[in-house]
Amino acid sequence: MFTRVHSATVLGIQGIGVEVEVDISNGLPYFEIGGLAASSVREARNRVKSAIKNSGFTFPVQRITVNLAPADVRKAGSMLDLAIAVGILLGSGQVEVRNKLERWLFLGELSLEGTLRPIHGLFPMLLAAKQAGFSGVVIPAACEEDVKRVKVPVLRVHTLAECMACFGWSDETLRKEAGKSMLSSDPVSIRAEINCFSDVKGQRHVKRAMEVAAAGFHHLAMIGPPGTGKTMLARRFPSILPPLDEEESLVVDTIYSACGLLTERLKQAPYPPFRAPHASITPVGMLGGGMYPQPGEMSLSHCGVLFLDEWTEFSRAVLEAMRQPLEDGQITIIRHGAKLVFPCRFLLISSFNPCFCGFYRFESDYQYCTCTAREIKRYWKKLSGPMLDRMDIQVEVPRVRIDEMGRDKSLTSAEMRGRVMVARERQRHRYRDTGFQFNSQLFGRWVEKYVSLSVSAQRWFSVLYQTSGISNRSYDKILKVARTIADLEDSEQVLEAHVAEAFQYRTLDQKQWKG
Repeated sequence: MFTRVHSATVLGIQGIGVEVEVDISNGLPYFEIGGLAASSVREARNRVKSAIKNSGFTFPVQRITVNLAPADVRKAGSMLDLAIAVGILLGSGQVEVRNKLERWLFLGELSLEGTLRPIHGLFPMLLAAKQAGFSGVVIPAACEEDVKRVKVPVLRVHTLAECMACFGWSDETLRKEAGKSMLSSDPVSIRAEINCFSDVKGQRHVKRAMEVAAAGFHHLAMIGPPGTGKTMLARRFPSILPPLDEEESLVVDTIYSACGLLTERLKQAPYPPFRAPHASITPVGMLGGGMYPQPGEMSLSHCGVLFLDEWTEFSRAVLEAMRQPLEDGQITIIRHGAKLVFPCRFLLISSFNPCFCGFYRFESDYQYCTCTAREIKRYWKKLSGPMLDRMDIQVEVPRVRIDEMGRDKSLTSAEMRGRVMVARERQRHRYRDTGFQFNSQLFGRWVEKYVSLSVSAQRWFSVLYQTSGISNRSYDKILKVARTIADLEDSEQVLEAHVAEAFQYRTLDQKQWKG
């Protein structure tokens, strides 16, 4: 007897609908799964067989052939277990169907005793079910995702036996139970405490630079000796970013769900994601990929912050590979004939020391640089020049004097976030009829159109460009940063003071750091 049950799998961050076709015929006992199934799917034969027996049903001693369509798409994972078991039980006539549950998707991993275990990638599969027009989705009750945001009926079940009992319900009972299952716990209870900028004493100019970076979504590089608070400042940066809107939050949660990291993401909600990978990360770990491609750290930072601490310790291959995605806002990966696109629009923050010992150009009476000129040149060769040029804001983080720490009245993250939100609202209103969202996204003629310099600012900046030796890319970045500073100051026109402040954030353009 032939039966078709619907399920889904995940390819990258995209949910793919799968038709589980089950054919049970007379012959020698045989159980085979085809349709470009990975080993994790083929191993479902033992799980499904034991789960059916231990749930009080009879496993057919016949020839069972399972095909996973479309057959040209590779399937991996254990989310197809439930659909295969349901197909076998329906095909063998052990369950009477009294409703339209067969028009639902079935997702879940089976244990040997018949209970359902949570699965990864639930969000993209639910979105695929919604787009395909399915009536609803049956998922394990152990899944913690806030599925009601997807706005598709969901039925949570604990065991295979409970799932099969649902086929005997009326359609009205099915709708009621699905409504109850969509209720979920509030993720607020597991949110992590976000650090506040008031914990940082001194470094007012760095805090100002971070406020500008947050307002215009500008990349930020910090250079300074060890122990001056670079990492401490960076880890407080998400606290001044506005919360994600519903659409952004759903995209970010879909990426984390595909990687099985949604619980980690909920600890940061509703703030944008913050990722800080170790310097030993590989290009695949940063960009994404693998035999069964998954997003890397750049995609996990989408709509949020990617912090590269000790920037010079990252491999040159990783830094060079980041250049194009940093400009495009997406990563394209081709594996097994499939083209996958991972979003990666994020704000990059990096921090590093000026030399091996950490005190070059930051010497004091008690601390001095012990590196030779050759060592300093070798150290700076570890950095990618094009990547440095892509950093909109470059700021020094010197040692704070004890008297400054005593009298400093630090701004709180709430105060800084309030100004950032006002500046972003100005940008949203300005670019409402364009495809832009932030000042940092402007390019070419759009810079000329939306960055309106005063007469004195034009004259002053023209002389500055001729004498400073900055690159054309730096010229545009200074204008865009100045536009953000003007937004923070509630000024529609970019004045000379705004351009001057933006220019001082090009520290590495102005100083000879390479010995």
